[in-house]
Amino acid sequence: MNPALLALEDGTVFEGRAFGAQTERSGEVVFNTSITGYQEIFSDPSYSGQIVVLTYPQIGNYGANEGDMESAKPYIEGLVVRDFSPIVSNWRSESPADQYLAGANVPIIDSIDTRKLVRHLRTRGVMRGVLSTISTNAAELVEKAKASPSMAGLDLATRVSTPASYRWTNPVEPVSPSERIGKVRPAEYHVVAFDFGIKRNILRRLVTSGCHVTVVPASTSAEDVLALRPDGVFLSNGPGDPEPLQAQAAQVRQLIGKAPIFGICLGHQVLGLALGGKTYKLKFGHRGGNHPVLNKRNGRVEITAQNHGFAVDPDSLADSDVEITHINLNDQTVEGLRHKSAPLFCVQYHPEAAPGPHDSLYLFDEFIDLMKEAKR
Repeated sequence: MNPALLALEDGTVFEGRAFGAQTERSGEVVFNTSITGYQEIFSDPSYSGQIVVLTYPQIGNYGANEGDMESAKPYIEGLVVRDFSPIVSNWRSESPADQYLAGANVPIIDSIDTRKLVRHLRTRGVMRGVLSTISTNAAELVEKAKASPSMAGLDLATRVSTPASYRWTNPVEPVSPSERIGKVRPAEYHVVAFDFGIKRNILRRLVTSGCHVTVVPASTSAEDVLALRPDGVFLSNGPGDPEPLQAQAAQVRQLIGKAPIFGICLGHQVLGLALGGKTYKLKFGHRGGNHPVLNKRNGRVEITAQNHGFAVDPDSLADSDVEITHINLNDQTVEGLRHKSAPLFCVQYHPEAAPGPHDSLYLFDEFIDLMKEAKR
């Protein structure tokens, strides 16, 4: 096997084996604690600009397939694992995972101590890095990491957004006869979804809940959205820093009160900006499938899927007509907002999962209820 290096901006270097593409990529080095669902992570546009460390030790053993794609291609800049399996054992697999990533020019490094790396990132905070499967010059790679762009202040959402509007009609489908999805509801509501880096499973969940969906570019104006006569507006997840998206927040601000609004992840942050709030960067973010969140409205704890490096500042909304509805029980950060009079709400986590638990699927029903009430 060829050698590979992961070099961090603070001078820390990890040496391992190379899989995937023979190339060199830079990005913010982050970690995800999910046990399953690596392909959904690879293809989530929210990971654009990031080299992802997976804490689960063996990755690649069930291959890759079109049905688990969350977008048209992988978006991660690079993959870091303890043990990458080139041997695939799964009836749904259509290709080995390393070939899937190689086709998108994504490098992989394995045979490193990922526990040591994650502890380092938890202590120092996530940082810029370079993953190379073509160079063994550690000092040179460290300098490249220092010269790579910081995630703070970086607008990646407009880069990954769709260039043109399109309709989405596919519902959630079972992966085996034993999986119970339930019936797809008749499409009664038209939802216009802003694409800041939208995951396909969000779209599938909206269709399954009874919506026909028009996906629009991140730069779409409020006037153009309203011209589509939506019953509801959805703000999607996506990568990068929310603060540069002031223009998008201004358009969303014009939609408040005109139609029910539901936001997830980056959409939650953009809605926070539209409501007059501010955001800030977390030390190492929340990425995984087991994060506990308190629903303050009913006192229940939901186990949630998360993927974000920024959060809404609660103090910036203290004098607004906004209620904080959900709190992260690990660090008390804001996980949900709801307007006290306008029909809108948003959550920082991912109720559509993929991968992750389904504790929060009720939020899609709440969006349907808002649209139903608005149509009366």
